[in-house]
Amino acid sequence: MVVSLAPLLREWLPRQRWFAGKGRPITGFALVSATELLPRTRGGTAPGLLHLLVRARQPAAPGQGRGTEDCYQLLLGVQDVLPPQLAPALIGRPADGPLHGCTLYEGLADPRLAALLLERLRMPGRLGPLRFSREADADIPSGLTPRLLGAEQSNSSAVYGETYILKLFRRVGPGTNPDLELPRALANTGCSRVPAPVAWFEAEPPGRSGAEPMTLGVLQPYLPGSADGWQLALGALAVRADFTASARALGHATAEVHLALAEALPTVVLRRPQLERLASAMTRRLDAAADAVPALRPYRNALRAAYEELAALGRAGRTWHAQRIHGDLHLGQALRTAADGRWSLIDFEGEPARPLAERRRPQPVARDVAGMLRSFDYAAAVGHATGTDWAQRARDAFCEGYAAVHHDPREDPRLLRAHETDKAVYEVLYEARHRPDWLSVPMSAIHRLAGAPSGRRAPGPNPV
Repeated sequence: MVVSLAPLLREWLPRQRWFAGKGRPITGFALVSATELLPRTRGGTAPGLLHLLVRARQPAAPGQGRGTEDCYQLLLGVQDVLPPQLAPALIGRPADGPLHGCTLYEGLADPRLAALLLERLRMPGRLGPLRFSREADADIPSGLTPRLLGAEQSNSSAVYGETYILKLFRRVGPGTNPDLELPRALANTGCSRVPAPVAWFEAEPPGRSGAEPMTLGVLQPYLPGSADGWQLALGALAVRADFTASARALGHATAEVHLALAEALPTVVLRRPQLERLASAMTRRLDAAADAVPALRPYRNALRAAYEELAALGRAGRTWHAQRIHGDLHLGQALRTAADGRWSLIDFEGEPARPLAERRRPQPVARDVAGMLRSFDYAAAVGHATGTDWAQRARDAFCEGYAAVHHDPREDPRLLRAHETDKAVYEVLYEARHRPDWLSVPMSAIHRLAGAPSGRRAPGPNPV
C-alpha cells in the first residue's frame, strides 16, 4: 500500500504545518501499521477512514551526522468523489495499489469521520494495533458536533460541541506522551489547574516485543470562553493596560502545578555530574547555534560563562532538585477563563522537536520559569512596548506570584540565567531559520544576558 501512496505523500506531507522535516527531501516511506477505522463501500457516498502509521525517511539536516526516520500518524478519508466543501483537504488519487481510483483526503477535516473518532473513544477496546481507553468515571455524550482547529503547529485538534477537545499527535514514537501522562498524574493529586484527560488511544508497535505503546491522541475537557495568555498580553499592550495582576496570578498557578507534579511523580537531586552534563548540553546547543547564526558569535564566550558558572557550582557542592515540568511553557500555553479569571495550563508534551525520552526527564522548575519570562519579552516586542518596563514588571509579578506558594526563582539567579540563556539561544536559531524579521527579539535578550553580572539579575529588556 505505502508504495502506491508514496508519490502523493511525498507531495502532501511537506505542506502540512506539523511535518517536522521541512526543507529536506523525503527519500522513502515504510508502513508501520494500517487500520481501517471505517471500511468504505465502493459506489456509495459514505466515506471510509484509514488510519496509517508511516515512517518518512529523510537525509541529514546540515550539521547533523545522519538522516531521520520519523513516524507520522495519518488519518485518510477515502471516497470515490470528494464533496466540494472538502476540496482543501484533498491529498490525491493513487495511480495504482489497493486504493486505485479512490480520492484520499485529510480525514479529520470531514465532520463525519471526526465524529467517528469520538465514538471510538466512547467505547473502549481494541482494533488491530490500536487501543482505545477511557477513564472509568468519564461520561462522554454522543452526537457532539466536531470542528477542526486550524492554528496548531505540531499536532491537530478537533473540538466537540464546545465540550471536549481531541488532540492528535502527528509525529509519534514509543512511550507515553507527557501530554497524557502529566495531566493524568495531576488529576490524581486533585490539581484542577490542568484539564484532566477523559479518554485516549494508543498503538502497539508491531513486531517489537516489550516496546512501549505510542500515544496517538488525548481527549480532554474544552474550556469555552477562555483566552490564552498571549492574546491577553497583546490585548493589554494594545490599550496600554496593566498586566501585572494577570502575570502574578499566572505565576501562582504555575507554582501550584509544579508542586502537584513533585507530589505525583518522582523527583531527583542534581549533583555535580548532572549539573556538569546539563551545562555541557547547553554549551553544545550554543556552539551549534553560533555556527549557524553569525550574529550570535560575538556573544558566545559571555553566554558560555553562564553555563560554566552552573557547572562550577556543582563542583563546589551546590545541588538542585529536578522534577517533571511542563517543558515548553509560554503565554500561549496558559488559558484564562472569562467567567472567573482563573488560569489553567495546557499542552504538556514539551518541545516536540526534542526526543520523547528527553522530554520525560526530570528538570529544574527554572526551565519553565525561564520560558515564561522569555514569553513576556516576546509579547513586549510584538506589542511595541518600546522604551517601557512592561516586560520587566510582568516578569517580576510572575515571580512574585510563583514565590507566594513555592520558592522565589530569583533566589537562584545563576540557575535561572543559565536556563533563560539556553532558551534565548534556541529562539535565535529558530527565528534565523523561520522568521528572520523577528531575530531582533531574542538578540535583545542575548545582549542583555551576555552583559549580566555574575549572580545578579539581568536588567529589563529593550526588545525592539
